[in-house]
Amino acid sequence: MKRSERELQNNVNDRRSFIKLLAAAPLFASIGARSFASTVVAKTTGSSESFTNNIYTQLGVRPVINCVGTWTYLTASLELPEVREACERAAHYFVDLYELEAAAGRRLAQMCGAEAAMITSGSAGAISAGTAACIAGSDPKNIYQLPDTTGMKGEVVMLGPRTPWDSCIRLTGAKLITALTVDDLPAALTSQTAMVYTTWGDDERLQSILKITKPAGVPVFLDQAGHIPPYSNFPRLAKSGVELFCISGGKGLRGPQVSGMLVGRKDLIEAARYNYNPWEGSICRPMKVGKEQIMGLLAAVEYWSNPQVGYTKGGIWQRQMDRISKLVSTVPGVQANIETPPSEKGNSYPTLTVSWDAKKFGMTAPQCAKEMREGNPRIDVWAGFNFSGVLAREDFDKLYDSDWSGPNQVQIFSVTLQSGEDLIVGNRLRQVLEKARKQALA
Repeated sequence: MKRSERELQNNVNDRRSFIKLLAAAPLFASIGARSFASTVVAKTTGSSESFTNNIYTQLGVRPVINCVGTWTYLTASLELPEVREACERAAHYFVDLYELEAAAGRRLAQMCGAEAAMITSGSAGAISAGTAACIAGSDPKNIYQLPDTTGMKGEVVMLGPRTPWDSCIRLTGAKLITALTVDDLPAALTSQTAMVYTTWGDDERLQSILKITKPAGVPVFLDQAGHIPPYSNFPRLAKSGVELFCISGGKGLRGPQVSGMLVGRKDLIEAARYNYNPWEGSICRPMKVGKEQIMGLLAAVEYWSNPQVGYTKGGIWQRQMDRISKLVSTVPGVQANIETPPSEKGNSYPTLTVSWDAKKFGMTAPQCAKEMREGNPRIDVWAGFNFSGVLAREDFDKLYDSDWSGPNQVQIFSVTLQSGEDLIVGNRLRQVLEKARKQALA
C-alpha cells in the first residue's frame, strides 16, 4: 500500500474510532458517575449485600455476572419477584400434594392451551416421568416393577445422537434405540417401542416424525427445555401434535430452578403423575418438587402470559446489548453484532457476538473469557464451551489455554443480565481487549 493510501486509510479509521467513541460517551459518563458498589448491590430487595460481601462470599464462593445464559451449573436464572412472593406465600400451609399437583396441572394446561400438564423437578424430571408413563402407564403393579420392564414395552427410540440427558430415559429401565435421522425412524420402531424422544422442534422435521409415529401408535416426547421465552411457544407446541413435551421452569421462565413442566395428552400426564412423587414405590419418587416450587412456577407462567411482558423484556434486553456493543466497539479492530434467534430454535433473546483478529490482538476468545472470569467481579462470557460436565471441569485451564480452532468470538446472552450489569460487562470487556491490542502493538 502506498504512503498516501495508508494515510487515507488511517484517517478513515481514526474517523470511525472517533464516531464510535462519541456514541459511547454517555455510557462512559454513566460508568464514571456510579460507584462499583451501587452498581452491583441487589436492587430489588434493598439489601446492602454486594458482589464482594454477601451470603456466598462468606462461604468463599464468588457470585457471577452471568453472560452465558441459563446453564444449570450457573444456577440457571434468578427467580422473578412474583415467583419469590408465591413461594413465600405457599410455605405457610400444609396441603395434599396429590391434590395440589392435579389442580396446578389443570391451571398450567389452561394457560398453555394444552390438554393436560404437571409440574416436575426440572425438564430432566419431566423426561423421566414421561418415559415411565409411556412404559408403565397407570398400573400400580407396573409402576412398582420399574426399572424392570419385563412384560411391558421397554424400548425408547432417540432421534439424533445420544445426549447427556438420555440417562433420564435409561434410569426407568428403558432400552435406548438410536435413529440418527428421520429416515432411520421406521426401521427403529418395533412392537416394543414405548416412546420416541427428540429435541427436533422445527415444524418440518416434527411433522415428518409424526407421519411415522401416529400410524404406529407410538407417542412422541419433544424436549424443549430452553424454548421459553417467547410465551407463544406454549400454544405452538401444544398444537404441534406431539403427545408430550417439556419446558424448564428455572431457565427463561425464571421460576424456581428445581422446577419444570410436562405437558401433553391427558392419559399420559395422568400416568406420569402416578409414576412420580409422592407416589410411594414409583421410579420418580426421588424427584421431589415441593409446594413452594409448584406455586412459584405457576406464578412464572402467569407472569409471562401477559403479552406486554415479552415486549417490554425484549426491549430491555436489546438496550443492554446495544450498550455493551457501543462500549466494546470503541476498541479498534473489534466487531460487534446483535442477533435474536427465531423462537422455534430456542434461546430467542438478543445475543451479542464480539469478534476480533486473534493474531493482531495476541488473544484468543477462550483467553479473553478467562480474563473476564478471573476479574472482580467474576464475569462469565460464552466462548464456545461450558463447564457443566465433569470432564470439562477437570480440564478447566486446558480449555482456556489450548490452541483454539473455533470462531474467535465471545458471546453475551441478555436473558441472565441484571440491571446495571451491562455497563460493567461492556466496560470490562473493552478494557481486556484494549489492553491486549496495545500489548500486541508494543
